[in-house]
Amino acid sequence: MKFTLIVIGALTSSVTAFSVGASRGTSFTTRSDAFVSKMAPSKAFTEVKGKDKKVVDKDEKKKNERNVEAKADSKDTEEGEEKKEAPPVNIGWDSHKAVEKVPESLVREGESGPDGNYPMRAKFEKMIREAQLSITKAIEEIDGEAKFQEDAWVRANGGGGMSRVLTDGKVFEKAGVNLSVVYGSMPQEALQAATERGVDRAKGMAPGERVPFFACGLSSVMHPKNPHCPTMHFNYRYFETDGGVWWFGGGTDITPSYVNEEDMKHFHGTYKEVCDKHDEKFYPEFKAWADKYFVIQHRNETRGLGGIFFDDLNDRDPDTIFEFSKEAVNSVVKAYGPIIEKHKNDEFTQKEKEWQLMRRGRYVEFNLVYDRGTVFGLKTGGRIESILMSLPETARWEYDHQPEEGSKEYDFIQACKFPREWGNEEREGAKGTYRHTQEW
Repeated sequence: MKFTLIVIGALTSSVTAFSVGASRGTSFTTRSDAFVSKMAPSKAFTEVKGKDKKVVDKDEKKKNERNVEAKADSKDTEEGEEKKEAPPVNIGWDSHKAVEKVPESLVREGESGPDGNYPMRAKFEKMIREAQLSITKAIEEIDGEAKFQEDAWVRANGGGGMSRVLTDGKVFEKAGVNLSVVYGSMPQEALQAATERGVDRAKGMAPGERVPFFACGLSSVMHPKNPHCPTMHFNYRYFETDGGVWWFGGGTDITPSYVNEEDMKHFHGTYKEVCDKHDEKFYPEFKAWADKYFVIQHRNETRGLGGIFFDDLNDRDPDTIFEFSKEAVNSVVKAYGPIIEKHKNDEFTQKEKEWQLMRRGRYVEFNLVYDRGTVFGLKTGGRIESILMSLPETARWEYDHQPEEGSKEYDFIQACKFPREWGNEEREGAKGTYRHTQEW
């Protein structure tokens, strides 16, 4: 006897590697110019509530001497005077304030946070704001019915963001594109969970000392209704920790329910073309990295059929990496849009729909157990609705379900267990040559 569990409407709102958000319900079309007028820094941005200035843990007080000194100095600062101090010990689950309009930039020189490359922070934020607008506009056009709703928020200790979420569309069950700028501090274990080389990023800090950080990113997940239309995810981010340590990360990946060779050649080929413009080594390296990163280890299979993924990228001039990130995020619609247009009206059976929901169950498993962005958000006090937006509204788990050998479903599982090259890589004989293991 089979036991089936269907989760319906369990979790909503938007995804980002470091998302934090606020109230929903304002139409994207009426809010798209929300950040046009620049706001001067105010108490809402520059003051930290008294409860956030207190270090609760006495042991942490001793370990984090810089925070103690900054808090002592703040007592002598006149009210309303803009000052620079160490970030609070936690971002705070309730530190997000809904606003009708967002300032022209959420990155402001002199705000609480680590010293670093202010011009790059501002440039990266501007780039992803423009990408958020262009991508959501294109997805609305593909859907042809639903509109994105926007949340905007700021935080007392600096930063803020905007979430755009589309639900119950003609084509998309749920689609979200989240932008966030975050200043704060995190435990070293949170940094380790967020990057490939988390320990290195806290170099020079005492054991147990919190790591001041700045993070800016744009992240998205699209869940279409039709089982022949793949789910797509992307995330592009810029990160700094105290002391001038910086890096870029991100990628775009695709999660269909069935293998369609032509679709995968288009998607992977688009990103190979992008990568090759910047470095011919990028695509084979970042494609292999995606195959490795998106492994559901307890299932011994990947979440989907890959794409590109990179992290800790700081091996060349930051402006050079910025240009690569910019072209990659602006290629999302080119890589994904034609596939959805091609299949959004395809007929499908109930069996195919149930298989799609089971694959969404796998998506949930990966995101809740292994995804760095989810772990980072939970460990640093981000907004739950935004962190968990990546999860679909509906998913399904069947007890010990085994696709019949030779079926379309079986072929898809094989592609997840043995990553394929889709005719775009230069390496020979890569198909079916390795299996994922826990050591990965």
